[in-house]
Amino acid sequence: MLVNVSYNNRELDRRIDDLVGKPFTLKQRWAMKGIGSPKLFILGASIEIRNLLLLDNNRDSCNIELRPGGIILRFRSLLETYGLIIPWYKLTLYKGDLGVYTIHVDHHFIRVQADTKAIQKFFVKMLGHKADQHPPGPPDPPAQGSPKP
Repeated sequence: MLVNVSYNNRELDRRIDDLVGKPFTLKQRWAMKGIGSPKLFILGASIEIRNLLLLDNNRDSCNIELRPGGIILRFRSLLETYGLIIPWYKLTLYKGDLGVYTIHVDHHFIRVQADTKAIQKFFVKMLGHKADQHPPGPPDPPAQGSPKP
């Protein structure tokens, strides 16, 4: 869900909290050693996001906030702040070329540069939280040709 998060809107805040959960408490943030990413430079994006980024002449950048149920990817265009709200079950992360990650959700994607150890460490942390939140799958089917109990 791509939304403008520049202004206080209780209804929008409630919808975001329903999708990705309420923000972590201060104690949880200390225990996790932070929940925000370093500054990520955008290399490419889907057409809707690209059209927003083209409105100004600044270098395109974003950051990611971890939430219990997903992530919020925020970027700025002109004087507005936009958020891409991504629950864990919709998040797809691809590692492309050396130091490039692509974050996909529904029909949106953002390709970011991950050329420092801090950024790569954050993506490992993010994938760890996604794995912790993913429910276990169904049991494996029995192998072909195995005797029936």
